[in-house]
Amino acid sequence: MFTYSPQGTCSRQILFDVDENNKIHNLRFIGGCSGNLQGIARLVEGRDIDEVESLLAGVRCRGNTSCPDQLSKAITAYKAEASK
Repeated sequence: MFTYSPQGTCSRQILFDVDENNKIHNLRFIGGCSGNLQGIARLVEGRDIDEVESLLAGVRCRGNTSCPDQLSKAITAYKAEASK
């Protein structure tokens, strides 16, 4: 499970798995607006991480970022770590 610490949002951690086909699974946000974040988790379940990354990048809320934007950054960080 990959763990990311978001910046500038109410959520404190983003956790997810990526399978061998580049699909995201088991997305969980720790902290933040529970209902909205559960909705995001259900919507991205089983989707390609590149699609999710590009779809959510740049979504703004308070502080010029958002939980969806931070998820896109988490995916970017995951891909950087996976390519090492």
